[in-house]
Amino acid sequence: MDLTYTEEEEAFRAKLREWLGQVLPTLPPKPDPNDWPGRRTYDMGWQRRLYEAGYAGLHWPVDAGGQGATPTQHLIFLEETERAGAPYVGANFVGLLHAGPTIAAEGTAQQKQQWLPPILRGDEVWCQGFSEPDAGSDLAALRTKAVRDGDEYVITGFKIWTSHAEVADWCELLVRTEPSAPKHRGISWLAMPMDAPGVTIRPLRTLAGSTEFAEMFLDEVRVPVANRVGEENDGWRVTMVTLSFERGTAFVGEVVACRRTLTALAGEARKNGRWDDPALRRKLALLSAEFAALWRLTQWNVSESEATGGVPGIGGSVFKLRYSHARQELYDTAAEVLGAGALDLDHEWVLDRLSSLSYTIAAGTSQIQQNIIAERILGLPKGR
Repeated sequence: MDLTYTEEEEAFRAKLREWLGQVLPTLPPKPDPNDWPGRRTYDMGWQRRLYEAGYAGLHWPVDAGGQGATPTQHLIFLEETERAGAPYVGANFVGLLHAGPTIAAEGTAQQKQQWLPPILRGDEVWCQGFSEPDAGSDLAALRTKAVRDGDEYVITGFKIWTSHAEVADWCELLVRTEPSAPKHRGISWLAMPMDAPGVTIRPLRTLAGSTEFAEMFLDEVRVPVANRVGEENDGWRVTMVTLSFERGTAFVGEVVACRRTLTALAGEARKNGRWDDPALRRKLALLSAEFAALWRLTQWNVSESEATGGVPGIGGSVFKLRYSHARQELYDTAAEVLGAGALDLDHEWVLDRLSSLSYTIAAGTSQIQQNIIAERILGLPKGR
């Protein structure tokens, strides 16, 4: 992509910056981190403001309810909202970054009309029902089954690590619809209403004490066949579309946030005297170069997704692999800057350090990303 900005793009930036300067001071106080209903209300309130100002789904296709913005405008939006300290997508990251883009790419006209406007308006929250305790990194080994009964599927099974399930209205759910088929060919992608009878949610407490993840038990839950995105047993292909968004473009805002954290780390090191350590300064410099390179890779991936109809390519695996480890290195360095303060669980950087441990597992483990890169980019033979 062209990394210079046109007059039109700079005008877009100026207008956005002005709007952020006006609206951010009027936001209500952030709720307690463990108040998930309160966080849903706060996050959806911000999404509604974006929607009313014409910034919701900025880069989504127009026929999906988006603004059809260029990749550069999308990146400017991410840069400016992060630099201004605007709220992130929060509780509805699955709807805005995973399920919504998948439905926009693979759904029918009726499905787009039903599900996408409420996501963009901030009316409905989605969660992801992919992982299972017995499948591990082998997502296709899932066992949750869906038996066809007329115009409905009857679903029985168990999901885990279901983010924000306790406040979600819908779940993007993977089920096995053909047990006798090869494991990658007997899967379907469904949209399941979370208030359906037979859905039971049990929160999981993380290392930091938060409960944004949950176990989800499904006991003969009935979901209309009309809620299937893609053909029956073609769910693995649709899932690859979802995962391409999860790995390729869902983290782009976080890269800007990490670069902002780096600046703050340098400032803190200067204040507490740790800036005098040349080894620490070297780490900060290397991380600055690392995240600058990741931002350039982000620009490439976003441009590539635009050129291929909005679906990111396998370059997302390259980004996901390196970003996961760079984030861990960033917050390990933050611990060095904080010194004894790194034991304070109330400090934002300490919580982010604990959270960073999950990034080499979530959205596909680093080992899975290495296999994808080896096989699909480098052309190496598959491992046995």
